[in-house]
Amino acid sequence: SQYSAVDTNPLSVYIMQPIWNKIIKIVPLWIAPNLLTFSGFVMILVNYFLISFYDWDYTASGTGPGLVPTWVWLFSAFTTFCAYALDSIDGKHARRTQSSTPLGELFDHGLDSWATSIFVLSFFSVCSRDNGKTGVSVYTMYIYLSIVLFNFMCSHWEKYNTGVLFLPWGYDISQVVLIAAYLLTGALGVEVWQKPFLFGYYITDALVILLIGFSLFLSFPQTLYNIHRAHLKKTLKNDSLYEGLLPLVSPLLLFFLLTVWVVLSPGNILAKQPRLFLWMVGVAFSNVICKVIICQMSSTRPELFHWFLFPLALVVYTAISGLLGWMEEAVLTVLTALVTAAHVHFGVCV
Repeated sequence: SQYSAVDTNPLSVYIMQPIWNKIIKIVPLWIAPNLLTFSGFVMILVNYFLISFYDWDYTASGTGPGLVPTWVWLFSAFTTFCAYALDSIDGKHARRTQSSTPLGELFDHGLDSWATSIFVLSFFSVCSRDNGKTGVSVYTMYIYLSIVLFNFMCSHWEKYNTGVLFLPWGYDISQVVLIAAYLLTGALGVEVWQKPFLFGYYITDALVILLIGFSLFLSFPQTLYNIHRAHLKKTLKNDSLYEGLLPLVSPLLLFFLLTVWVVLSPGNILAKQPRLFLWMVGVAFSNVICKVIICQMSSTRPELFHWFLFPLALVVYTAISGLLGWMEEAVLTVLTALVTAAHVHFGVCV
């Protein structure tokens, strides 16, 4: 299938695209487009592990200045910009070198589906977790991450049904906001997030409201509208409602199971191991979405239940019934390692 994407975001069209068109001219023609994609992803990973090293449990920013060195925030801004640039020029470079392939498209979107959660998890270190005075609760983090992943899923569910990827407006805006937030933190220190800046609201509150507003009132309605329009024009890929909704079953069940675990965990697993738990959420989600992307590209039907739902359901059941007891954290660690290994293995095999 021929790749088609539509980008209507003014920020992207009028500001960022001209910048990418200048940057692309510097890239030597012998460099493979997939190398650009992969380099961007590696930069995001390096940045994530660097921040994790200084701030494993998301408390460093809340307990005082100087726990995370200033250069880390500046490095974060730099890597985020580079990853954003590489992700934006890999497709242009592929067309320029006439090496666009379905594999390249899958590689790009597959890594994006994973990077999406990593961007969010790195950003949480800026605003720190709730310490009674400032910060964001781990439950807000979980909801925040879920909304971002839900948005990502909507774009690809829409492409599964219409054959066209409408690039969500939120993407470019979120990247620019992320880079600005890191620069701000580097310049003014983490204290900037701990002072109310308007009517007693913190900047983090504004960002959460913006994100939820964008998702519920812009991205999601736009997705439904685009699918509805394709339905009217008779260009939908799937005739039946069942076929059209199939890709949503696994991600929604995944979200349901994870939420049950978060809410009913006897050991309060999310508060004890936020970084591990949220990382596992991101990886599991990425794997589910990759399967949908492959189905959409190969015009095959996605399976009703993703394999990961079965071990997850078992773990969640044993955890919330109290059978795991003190082993809950250990089981989460093993599960996270297994899911990550399985996802990497899946990527290499594809």
